[in-house]
Amino acid sequence: MLVLSGSGGRIEEERCRILAREGMAALSVRWFGGSGQPPGICEVPLETFEPAIALLRAGGARRIGVLGTSKGAEAALHLSVLLPGVDAVVALSPTSLTWANVGPGTDGRDRPHRSSWTWRGEPLPFVPYDDSWTPAPARPEGGPVAIRGWYEQSRRTFAGRVDAARIPVESSGADLVLVAGGDDAMWPSLPCAEELAARRRSAGLPVRVVVGPGAGHRPRLPGEGPAPASTQFRYGGSAAADAALGAAAWPHILDALRGPYDALRGPYGTR
Repeated sequence: MLVLSGSGGRIEEERCRILAREGMAALSVRWFGGSGQPPGICEVPLETFEPAIALLRAGGARRIGVLGTSKGAEAALHLSVLLPGVDAVVALSPTSLTWANVGPGTDGRDRPHRSSWTWRGEPLPFVPYDDSWTPAPARPEGGPVAIRGWYEQSRRTFAGRVDAARIPVESSGADLVLVAGGDDAMWPSLPCAEELAARRRSAGLPVRVVVGPGAGHRPRLPGEGPAPASTQFRYGGSAAADAALGAAAWPHILDALRGPYDALRGPYGTR
């Protein structure tokens, strides 16, 4: 399992250890902000992840999975389409679209907007941000803000770019597990997960969506502690709801990694 963080850019050591305890080889890599990499999530080559996947495969892995959170989930979904050797993808708090950059590119600039990702040297189609958006109510001095509305407004403003920016999961041969909280305050991960699932099902392909109505942007897997508080962003949810969503998703994550999805099984909590 390749384990990808979100826009925080951390190495997911704790999550890898949890997977290792289940008998899996787990690897987390820095994919921006490192030597020779863009300082932000701006035109990050998706080829960045190929050596890590090759290393896992060289170790004799029977199945290759990618588990990503938030922007890492965006990357994981693209990898499931672009790399035929990816057998399973777990997308925690996913998006259904490719978005503009978060932070600067190799030129040190974050404007004008550019794609978050490239593939074989070409930027992927993306939805820009509407920079006229402001939080409502106004941000208290020093207080964290919810930016879900920014993504929702940007999608409306640039509606003409949405179709080209859709992540084509209907072309993915991987088993997909989508995990989303209804109280996500960062971006609309639950509507996006349902959109992804609808396109998979319309193509006759399996998908599992695990939902937690009260959970936020950071579901926590069994064995992980609560996510740390942020002074910058509101993530939604609560420690209890985020842990409950991770616990509900856990058996589906393990199933996807260990073998093909049995379409006859659908425990409570999945759609």
